[in-house]
Amino acid sequence: MVRLELDQVVMRRMKEDDIEMVKALIKEGCEGTENRLILHILTRPLCLFILAILSSILRCLVHSFILALALPVFLLIVFLKVTIPRATGVLGSSRPYWDYVGSSYRGTQEEMLQNPYCRISGNKPVIKKARHKIGQKDKEKEISTEKISTEREQAAGQVWVADREGEIVGCVSRESEKRAGISRICRLVIGCWYRREGLGRLLVQSLEQRESESGVCRVYAHVPYPSKVGEVFFRKLGYQQLGEENDGEDEELKLETPERGFMGYPLTKVFYKDL
Repeated sequence: MVRLELDQVVMRRMKEDDIEMVKALIKEGCEGTENRLILHILTRPLCLFILAILSSILRCLVHSFILALALPVFLLIVFLKVTIPRATGVLGSSRPYWDYVGSSYRGTQEEMLQNPYCRISGNKPVIKKARHKIGQKDKEKEISTEKISTEREQAAGQVWVADREGEIVGCVSRESEKRAGISRICRLVIGCWYRREGLGRLLVQSLEQRESESGVCRVYAHVPYPSKVGEVFFRKLGYQQLGEENDGEDEELKLETPERGFMGYPLTKVFYKDL
């Protein structure tokens, strides 16, 4: 665990040369979540019943009881590994793949979120160049030459990164608006060395403030179904889980549904907060 001074964190839009670092951060942060999600699906009663039927049928065809028991489970795990929408289930996005190039910031001036800790301490964080070294091949891979239209930028959404002296230590994304006054945050990941320091709360609350100033009245967040940590995190920030309270009269809430996977089992829990 590394001590993180929050007043030294710059929260800015992701640029195109940050993409590989953000991808690595997301891969590290989501390690193990996909396996827990698959285990959640495998232990549902209906799924267990179907696996038992398949095992009974195989028992009549093969002589090994262990093979008849393990083969259906193994094939289902492979199927889920291939077909499960990682972004929707693990990262809370409504799209299976994220358009990193389209969501990259191309402005000449930095676009940043307000950091309240800077006002308290009086310190002004400094934006430094990224620490990672880029070879010629990697540079060609990272920097895209394709032209990005305004429509693609709007559809791609935004990615905000937490920059600490040139090192990206966290990120959070906002999907493109599909309904007026409604925003959806997703893909919140903090580097393993900087967790439990308040950085995740800072990212979400700063993004909420920006969304509120732009006219957004409600924010949604989808949490992976087996993630108790994510559920507690958003509850502490004032979010409510969809369906817990008497929200039947709110027609807008009915438009937001959890992402579903194999056999219609929910992959995410929906949380919302009115700004």
